[in-house]
Amino acid sequence: MSDFDFLIGSWNIANRKLTKLLAGSDEWEEFPSTAVVRPMFGGAANIEEITFPTRGSSGLTLRLFDVERQEWSLYWGSSVTGTLFPPVVGRFADGRGEFYGDDTHEGTPIRARFIWSEITENSARWEQAFSADGEKTWETNWIMQFTRG
Repeated sequence: MSDFDFLIGSWNIANRKLTKLLAGSDEWEEFPSTAVVRPMFGGAANIEEITFPTRGSSGLTLRLFDVERQEWSLYWGSSVTGTLFPPVVGRFADGRGEFYGDDTHEGTPIRARFIWSEITENSARWEQAFSADGEKTWETNWIMQFTRG
């Protein structure tokens, strides 16, 4: 239940995101963001507010720990759409968190994967990947390098 305790507090984030997803693109855009993560439910949940100042948008992540299943559900909401995306679900093992869920991208069903890795007291790495072929191949399309703010 304390898996995400490392994330509590303020962060500066360097983002790299593919300009076109699931299109074979190798063109990346880079942009900054900042985040504040607050604990809830005694560590069994947290809320992250992330701001993308150069994009004029923000996002919200709600992370909830399912005590019975011993896994996390991560929900992402965007100020651009005003909607909450379907959750990715998973857990941490050996300092690495892997989370999977079903979603769509431009009308195409996809499998989404979030990975948390390289976690220290003052840094962490998050990456998002999509699979449109039933997890045979993955396209990493967004990478965030967190440093303590």
